[in-house]
Amino acid sequence: QVQLVESGGGLVQAGDSLRLSCAASGRTGSRYTVGWFRQAPGKEREFVAVVSWSGGSTRYANFVKGRFTISRDNANNTVYLQMNSLKPEDTAVYYCAADLTPYRLGLNVREYAYWGQGTQVTVSS
Repeated sequence: QVQLVESGGGLVQAGDSLRLSCAASGRTGSRYTVGWFRQAPGKEREFVAVVSWSGGSTRYANFVKGRFTISRDNANNTVYLQMNSLKPEDTAVYYCAADLTPYRLGLNVREYAYWGQGTQVTVSS
């Protein structure tokens, strides 16, 4: 089991930045990939970014490339999502998720077994 807790969300204006954190506990001795997803009201949960166990491999959704950066600090069992140049369309609940399958950088919700409770990000225009 891996428990995940997100933090760092809030209300910001367009163009501002936020850094989300995802703190892991439980089977943190296992190597796991961590992804960030988001879900806006009335929409399906969608992939945002993913980072490998080592932090050396990442993938991003096209709509966040150049604006968001995912990183991890395994010494502190924490994954970050730095979000710059935020837009109103980035408004959503942001979730982090863990995948224990080695070497997979999953883009799909169903590839992740463990989820946090989410943190709200609201970007005003």
